[in-house]
Amino acid sequence: MTIAPTARLLSSAGGDGAWIENVFAVAEREAPEDVTLELIEGEIYISGVPEGHHEHIASRINTQIARRSTVEMDISGHKGVQVPVGGGCPKDHVVPDLAVAPEDAELFRDAPGWMPPAGLELVCEITSGKPQIDREGKRRCYARAQIPLYLLVDRERETVSLFSDPEDGDYVARHTLPFGKPIALPEPLGFELDTSSF
Repeated sequence: MTIAPTARLLSSAGGDGAWIENVFAVAEREAPEDVTLELIEGEIYISGVPEGHHEHIASRINTQIARRSTVEMDISGHKGVQVPVGGGCPKDHVVPDLAVAPEDAELFRDAPGWMPPAGLELVCEITSGKPQIDREGKRRCYARAQIPLYLLVDRERETVSLFSDPEDGDYVARHTLPFGKPIALPEPLGFELDTSSF
């Protein structure tokens, strides 16, 4: 089967959202292991495995967080996060490239496949395929989940953005720098992320 890097599979286009959650559950159960399914703002997206440059950046961020954070952090790659939406909308099911939580919380240890977002300090997306999903839809999902920090590495624009202060379904603060400039990650991470090798 050939799969586009990211493609929209289905859209709820209104309704109460329950049916799309049921379709998502069936699709997830039947999908091959080398694809990722996500339900973002009522639309089901399918994506294939990431390519090398994407994983190079993920590795560099992972290493820096593990070595330089002021608090020891656990880092999970491609962990499913379920975000309640409310208002009859389907729950969002998002898979960040990196999810970060304080190590002493042991958040990932007994987490279900789709874990609640409580306790996550930062999520990171590295654009590929359909960058607009990472720039907009996922940003709003993570803000609704009240995840304090969203790090977006936009490979097409060659920028790194840190979104913070989630409020009313989006982030209030945004700091964007070009690749090569360090971007400050606040406590509990508490260091400047080096982006020179992105």
